[in-house]
Amino acid sequence: MRRPVLKTVGALVAVLLLAGAVFVVNLIWFRPFSLNLFYEKIFVSFLLDNPELMTSIGIAEQVGYRRHNAHLNDESDAKAQRDFAAWHGYLNDLRAYPVERQTPEQQLSTRVLTWFIDDQLEGEKFRFHNYPVNQLFGVQNGTPDFLIQQHRIEDRRGAEDFIARLGEVDRKFGQVVEGLKLREEKGIVPPRFVIERVLVEMRAFAAHAPADNPLCVHYAAKVDALKTLADAERTELGGRCAPAVQAHVIPAYRQLIAFFEAQLPRATTDDGVWKLPDGAAFYAWRVRSETTTRMTPEQVHALGLAEVARIEAQMGALLTAQHELQPGETPGAAVARLTRDPRFLYPNTDAGREAALAEYTRMVADQLARSKAVFGRLPKAPIEVKRVPPFKEKTAPGAYYQAPAMDGSRPGVFFANLRDMSQVPKFGMRTLSIHEGVPGHHFQIALAQEQPDGPTFRKVLPFTAYDEGWALYAESLGTELGVYKDDPWGDLGRLQAEMFRAVRLVVDTGIHAQRWPREQAIRYMVDKTGMAEGEVVAEIERYIVNPGQACAYKVGMLSLQAARQRAEKALGAKWNADAEKAFHDLVLAGGALPLAILDEQVDAWIATRR
Repeated sequence: MRRPVLKTVGALVAVLLLAGAVFVVNLIWFRPFSLNLFYEKIFVSFLLDNPELMTSIGIAEQVGYRRHNAHLNDESDAKAQRDFAAWHGYLNDLRAYPVERQTPEQQLSTRVLTWFIDDQLEGEKFRFHNYPVNQLFGVQNGTPDFLIQQHRIEDRRGAEDFIARLGEVDRKFGQVVEGLKLREEKGIVPPRFVIERVLVEMRAFAAHAPADNPLCVHYAAKVDALKTLADAERTELGGRCAPAVQAHVIPAYRQLIAFFEAQLPRATTDDGVWKLPDGAAFYAWRVRSETTTRMTPEQVHALGLAEVARIEAQMGALLTAQHELQPGETPGAAVARLTRDPRFLYPNTDAGREAALAEYTRMVADQLARSKAVFGRLPKAPIEVKRVPPFKEKTAPGAYYQAPAMDGSRPGVFFANLRDMSQVPKFGMRTLSIHEGVPGHHFQIALAQEQPDGPTFRKVLPFTAYDEGWALYAESLGTELGVYKDDPWGDLGRLQAEMFRAVRLVVDTGIHAQRWPREQAIRYMVDKTGMAEGEVVAEIERYIVNPGQACAYKVGMLSLQAARQRAEKALGAKWNADAEKAFHDLVLAGGALPLAILDEQVDAWIATRR
């Protein structure tokens, strides 16, 4: 009796293995039978080609897969060509699935994915029209930041993978240098200030002795915390970092430094992308891509001027009510004066920075409690407040958000830039904590990751107009949350932040479409927002290296506000606290969407609520 049973079991196992092999081959090499599997095929294929993204998202580790944690991304031109070829193939395959056979949820996912791929392919002809190393982002600060903030060292393998990644830094940087050479051959050279900024940053980073390099300081602390290892084992592991930095990291930086030193004499002070080959068409695509609309640069510029005038009037009324608008003083000038007022500043000391971090943390916790009144769903992922790492704070933005890991191993993080406390007025802190934290980016990104159903790409796919539009819309919720009830200065901070985003529409299009010189853009932003000039310079330089991106914030906010106004008007008396919660849950439920598709979802929801 035993042998026939074993023979039968063996046959079943063989059949299952054969079926599994057929399934895997179909999934990888052909268009999958199932549309849902096709969605996952695209996502998995993209992840496997981007090991740093895999680490950042943190879902492969849930099933014990860790091989990617020993590698850095491939930044070669050959890899970029393969990516575009893959997008062409994916789009053809996606269109082969009959729309009429798809469920409503699949039809939505198909539309979102099609929009995203179409946008990628529209930009294929402009793939060299960027500055992959600049003062804001690039391998020179992104690689160490990734290794310090996102690579996990929780056991011996994590430490060994860290060292393995250090061994790939020179390869990755070398690929970037080759790409920079290709751009220069095509007449694409960064503005002079970009090269000057990154040279200062890279020279400072490379000047550290290997053992004192931020990478080794971080690694040593992590390895020392591995108390499950014997002392000798920790000592042996700890000794690996400095030699790896000396052999692979420092030479990589020196190569990049040498390239930019040679390129500096050929750089100009023309900042707008109008100077690039076919620059006007490139910028028009960037505006469409970032706003997910068909707006032209001219339309965006006009919208910005109108919004600046509207918000300026509101700022003037608030300042007048607080008896702070002096005769002949513009609202921007009044705000500039108040940002220097000791009442609204922390000391520019370590103690002042600690106090600001503590206050940001208190604000985020307060907003989390208040959000229950206007949201039905709150994220499960926690959020922390941290200081921007000192090695990158000089060129980093005023604040940014880092998404939590999907496996729950890392919280969401609101990073605040505390390089100069004279640029952190207290009346602007509440709005910033809403935008970067709660209920801004943390709600939008964490809730997208926590979707229980639907394809994985919908949990992580970004659309700037939605992402940043939501965070700016969330700032306006501060009034409903009651955080400005007894704090008119906090409300001034909200208006200043909104003015800041409206001004972005004007200066981004001014620089890249109307050929404004950098100095004109800086002066306009200082005059209208009252921000410190040093802070404004960093912002204007950001728009120069990332054209069109800053236009997405206000366009997205206005679209969300218009959607809410349609809902309020259509529902009439049915618009109440429960309806508002349902509206917010709907907007956040399906992850990031192009604005036109989001409008359709809202309108369909309104029809069901009526």
